[in-house]
Amino acid sequence: MPFQPKDYKTDAKPIWCPGCGDFAVLAGLYQAFAAMQIDPTQTVIVSGIGCSSRLPVFVKSYGFHTVHGRTLPVATGIKLANPELTVLAMGGDGDAFAIGGGHIPHAARRNVDITYVVMDNFIYGLTKGQTSPTTGSGEIGHGFKLTTTSPHGQYEMPLNPLAMLLTYGASFVARGYSSKPKQLAELYQAAMKHKGFSFIQVLSPCVVFNRTYDELDAAIIPLEGQHDPSDYHAAMNLALDTQTEHLGIIYQKERPTLTDRFDAILDKTNPDGNPQDLQKLFASYRPG
Repeated sequence: MPFQPKDYKTDAKPIWCPGCGDFAVLAGLYQAFAAMQIDPTQTVIVSGIGCSSRLPVFVKSYGFHTVHGRTLPVATGIKLANPELTVLAMGGDGDAFAIGGGHIPHAARRNVDITYVVMDNFIYGLTKGQTSPTTGSGEIGHGFKLTTTSPHGQYEMPLNPLAMLLTYGASFVARGYSSKPKQLAELYQAAMKHKGFSFIQVLSPCVVFNRTYDELDAAIIPLEGQHDPSDYHAAMNLALDTQTEHLGIIYQKERPTLTDRFDAILDKTNPDGNPQDLQKLFASYRPG
């Protein structure tokens, strides 16, 4: 019997706040897994800390709830240990771009074959509404000025996740919106099919500390075939347009993955495929 979306649900019930965008992010993932007939026994979902990082508990697959900001190193290790696995990393704007921000450029440039989904609500929701790296200043972007750590107004320029990932060399960059779960499920599928590092920024409003649905609805513009995702410069122009939230695949280009490069090195150093020869090679590098 083919898998249905309900087959990927665990007995654990999501405990996000009513109205949280993360519910739709999770529902879209169920839909995408069913559409691709993803094998739960060959799937690992890794997360860090935050509201969004609870997600692995609600999906019937292997899960790894790691420490704050260390999602990508763990996901990279899992993929390298078993390249046959489908590996997804889940996080929020704080986990991804603050404490975990130093890991993104390296996962992107190495082109690790994993899918990284960042649920961006422009705030630290779990810890009661502090300014996050993507909190808007009120002049441009998301228009959120006051937080518990900026009671007189947000004075820092917010990060631009799409421009960052394009600059770092990610081979797949996309943006989705929790109010459009069907399109989000399609983006998941495209990202998982892509061979390389896939990044999806999901606009996922926090209805308790950052009510932005109406504002985002007014700023959303689906690409819908009007953009060539292989055009890097066009993709960067879209990313730099901070007045508009373009939805869809911003950029996509195939290039060798980290696993491909490792396989090529193994073939070069051990052309006959003899494990003993490879062991001798490793032994030759040991001191003494």
